[in-house]
Amino acid sequence: MILNEQIKASEVKLQGIGGEDLGVVSRDEALAMARKLKVDLICTSLFSSPPPCKLMARGSAKQEAAKEKQDARKNEQPAKVKEIRLSANIENHDYETKQRQAEKLLAAGSAVQLVVRIQGKEGPKAKELLERLLKDLAASGKKETGVQLSGKQAAVKVIPC
Repeated sequence: MILNEQIKASEVKLQGIGGEDLGVVSRDEALAMARKLKVDLICTSLFSSPPPCKLMARGSAKQEAAKEKQDARKNEQPAKVKEIRLSANIENHDYETKQRQAEKLLAAGSAVQLVVRIQGKEGPKAKELLERLLKDLAASGKKETGVQLSGKQAAVKVIPC
């Protein structure tokens, strides 16, 4: 962010405090206007000629830049992943409860990791259960990874649509 005397261009395209266009003026004239109104002259972009500048209340430009930086940091955080554990031999009512939980989490914007614990030779049954659950959750989420069978569990990650 370049402000006041740091601006080196001889002419600037000036925008007033209320957002009105004041046209192309000399840098000295823009600085004099900023001093008279007791505001800062802020250069918004260096990539055009003449560079566009704004008159803003003192300190508000720094606050605005900090707020933009904070919003950008907030938006780049990855989605939370919630885990729902099931067993291969699950009752129908329990299955419906887990399905509702997953739908609720997906609607809230969280990714869901569905994990089925496997004991013995329950691998195919666990995979079948996860595929059935994926089909039932198709309206609220889509699978990010395929069904992964490994050791003592089968897992799949579902992200919101």
